[in-house]
Parts: sequence; C-alpha cells; structure tokens
Amino acid sequence: MQVAVDSLPFPSKAISVARGVDTVAIVALVLVAAIAAFTFRDYGLGWDDYTQSQYGELLLSLYASGFADKRALSFVNVYMYGGGFDLLAALAAKLLPFGVFATRRLIGAAIGLIGLFVTWRLGRRLGGPTAGLVALLLLAACPLYYGHMFINSKDGPFAAIMALALLGIVRAFDEYPRASPATIALCGVGVGLAIGSRVLGGFAVVDVLLTLIFIIFVRSRESALKPALAECGSFLTAFIPGAILAYLVMAMVWPWSVLAPLNPLRAAAYFSHDFEKPWRELFDGRLIPITQMPRSYAPTLIALKLPELMLALGICGIVGAVIAAARNDRSKVGRRAAFVSVLLAAILPVLLTIIARPYIYNGIRHLVFVVPPFAILGGLAASWIGSRLRHSGTAAVAAASLAFVAGIASPIFDIVRLHPYEYTDYNHLAGGVRGAQADFMLDYWGLSLTQASRRLLDYIAESHQTPENGHWTVAVCGPHPPVLVALGPQFSITWDPKGADFAMQLGVFYCAKLDAPLLFKIARDGVVYARVYDIRGRTIASLLTVPGIDKTHY
Repeated sequence: MQVAVDSLPFPSKAISVARGVDTVAIVALVLVAAIAAFTFRDYGLGWDDYTQSQYGELLLSLYASGFADKRALSFVNVYMYGGGFDLLAALAAKLLPFGVFATRRLIGAAIGLIGLFVTWRLGRRLGGPTAGLVALLLLAACPLYYGHMFINSKDGPFAAIMALALLGIVRAFDEYPRASPATIALCGVGVGLAIGSRVLGGFAVVDVLLTLIFIIFVRSRESALKPALAECGSFLTAFIPGAILAYLVMAMVWPWSVLAPLNPLRAAAYFSHDFEKPWRELFDGRLIPITQMPRSYAPTLIALKLPELMLALGICGIVGAVIAAARNDRSKVGRRAAFVSVLLAAILPVLLTIIARPYIYNGIRHLVFVVPPFAILGGLAASWIGSRLRHSGTAAVAAASLAFVAGIASPIFDIVRLHPYEYTDYNHLAGGVRGAQADFMLDYWGLSLTQASRRLLDYIAESHQTPENGHWTVAVCGPHPPVLVALGPQFSITWDPKGADFAMQLGVFYCAKLDAPLLFKIARDGVVYARVYDIRGRTIASLLTVPGIDKTHY
C-alpha cells in the first residue's frame, strides 16, 4: 500500500512533491492550532467537568503533600480513572490566566493537536506523505474528534494518547526483530499513559500480543516454530525496560493503580458491571436501558457519526490493510505486522463491543479512540487510490481531487455551523442533526446550558430586573454545576420548579417543554439544544418527561 518516494521515476521531483505535501500538513496543523486558540473559551461545561477538576486538585495535593493527603485515592469513583489530564490541567490553571475551566478546554485542545500530529506521522510512516496528509485532514475535519478534544477530559485525551501508543507499536514492529532504544522508550511512555488514562488502554497491549501471534505464525511458516518463538522472545526481552517505564508512567498519572497489584483489573471489572444505576438512553428512536443496548449500537453510530468520506476511505483502508498484511513478502514481516496493529486498533474495540455488549451510552464517546487509526487507514486507502488514478489520466485525478475536497469541506461546514457543539454532529446518512434529533442523543454532555446561562445573565442585565428575595432561583433540567459556574453566587440552582424564577431545559427527551413564556432558546441548524423559560407565578409540576429518571445522572 505504501508508495516509496525513491521508487518514483523522478526522485528529485518526487522529493520536492513530498516536501510540498508535508508543508501542507504543517500548515493544516498550525491552522487548527490557531482556531483552537481563538475559540477554546466558547465551549461550555458538561456533566463531569466540575468533579474532574476537583480530582485534579486532589492529585496535586497528593503530590504536594508528599502523599500525606490521600483524598484523591478514594474520591467518588474517579480514582478508578487515570488523572493525567486533570493533574496537568490543574497545574496549568495555576500558571495560566484563563481560569480553571477555560484552561481545561485549552489543555484538551493542545492534547487533541498532539493526536492530530501523531496521526499524520503514523499515516506518513506507513503510506508516505500523501497518506499522512489525508489521515491528518480526515481526523481534523471529523466533528466527533474535533469536538471531544475540547470538551471531554476522558475520551478526547485518551484518543490522542492511544494514537501515541500506536505510533510506538508501529515503529517497534517496523523495526522487528530489534527495536531501537528510542522506540522502546516511546512504547513505554505511550502505553503507560494510555493505561494510566483509562483502563481501556489495555487494548494497546492486546493489539501487541495479537500482532506477535501473527508474526510467529508467519515466521513459523517460513522456517519453524522454535526459531520463530526464540526471535519473538528476544524481541520482547528488549522491551523489559520499556515495560518498567510504562509502569512508572502509569503510576505517576494514576496513583491508585499501583496501591495494589490487581487494582487495574479491579477497575476493569468495576466498569464492566453495575457501577452506576442504569438509566435509559435514546437510540434508534427508542428509549433503551444502557445495560440492554443492542449489538448494533456501536456500528450504527459509527456509520452515522463519522463523515462520509472518512467512512468510505476507512472501510477501503481496512480492506487494503488486510491485503497488505496477507502479502507473502518474507523480507517485510515487520511492515505487515505494522498494518495488522493499526487494523486491530481501529476495529478490535468495536468488535468486542458488539460481542460483549458492555455498558455503553452517550453516543460513541467511549470509542473516540478508534477514530485516529480509522483515519490512518483512510489515508492509506487514499494514497493507494491516488497512485492508481495517476495511470488513468489527468481528468481522473482532477475528478478524484474535487471529490476529496468536497468530502473534507462538508464536515468542516458542519463544524462551523454547529460550533461549539461540533460533537453532536451526524452525517448526511442520518440527515444531519435535524434528521437525527428524534432518534439519537445530541447534546448529551449538556454543553448548551453554559451558553443558556450567559444569555440569561444578559437578559437580566438588559431588562434591569432584580430578584425579590435577594437572589434568583433557576430550576435546571440537566447538569447543575455548569449553570452554577456560569451564573455565579447570586443564583440558586434546583431540580424543583416550585417557587423558581426561571427554568433552564436541555433539548433532550427527558426535559419537558414547559407551559410558560419562552425567553430564548439555544439552537443550531434548526435544532433546539436548550430553552430558558420565565416561570414566575407559574405552577410547574416537574421538569422531567420520563418518571423515575435518576437525577444523579440527569
């Protein structure tokens, strides 16, 4: 699938073209960084931001106290997650002038950019400059990835870190059977950060083990099983320092994980069972308990959430990677194994979700980490298709280039139109957010309540109103901490609309449309994300539409 520069008919011209393609990739990264720098303050808070920020402060206190302050090791249930992002954000908030929550958005964007850079380098390593550029553009123009890199302190950074771990793994197999010290160190840092961020980072280890089985199978067919096993053993022995480094990095960002040897396994068991009171979520037009989601959940949402071009090229890339791995080329077993590792990174988590049916909810945020390797596969497919089209004439190349530009431009228009709610996007197969709103969750993170709170403050200031009792009471259907942070101490927040002055409702199935004057609404592309009502003097029985919803989640 890779087209080597020095194999082209005019090497000097090819090198010049490669440098030009790399320059475009660098410009794209700089452009995304500039946009992030100007827009990171636009993103509201979600359900977990307040708690996660507290976790970061507790981790700082743990280290600053010389491990005397151990509150971080038992804080609600977040101690079972790694806290690398929260620790870094808490530290950065003390150094930067933006405040805690804006800093968290900025740090998320920075880590997301690292994920974009790593995706570019991975695609380039496996398929050349064009493959790297296309992989970068596919990922940067993916609203799911772009949105989560700002708003999600768990799944967004985890996706970038898993890409970093994959880069180390691909390099290691590319160098098989003798990995360089730099590659071993990269693997150690990447895998340690991955497992230290979420226990799902164990997928990186599984990918390695399955790829090693592939190598042993290929090598044993070439010679015999015993030398193949000996070669694999020698390869793994060199990674002992890398494994130690991974453990130390994991301990640094997830201190609870090393309090007992089996703690990571305890976390995995905890999150795979009844760790929370189950609730219902909207999927395919039905309200389904998250413990009973159908096997079609993940593949359906992947098909509807990823941009059409990424989806098409990614599927082609999967086929191409299988072909590249299956080629009987004895001299390139490491390169074939590298394709296997990327293939596993993209599809294995989805396959296990289909088979095991774990707790899954909030769209496919838990699977954002498969999007970078999927983009890499798409970049490889685009490079391969482009190399074939060059033999078909200028017209074919021009037509394919126009189709590619249109395919990239479409999700970028969605990103601009939906900002700062890019993560809610659905592709044209679902009819966009308008077509998806009746069947699937949109603003499940509750981001729109921050913007609604800002609008409410403007409304009160412009109308020169003052509260009768010295403070305003706002009944909120959705996460309360974001509203408290945005409105300030003059406001009381409650679930009970009785006696409240205003009601703030997310535009989701469990929040009722109220019979009261509508002050304003937050909308994108014709879809209402939040509403604010004046309910003074009104009798409102409930903010909810579905009886029995657990308010600790909703």
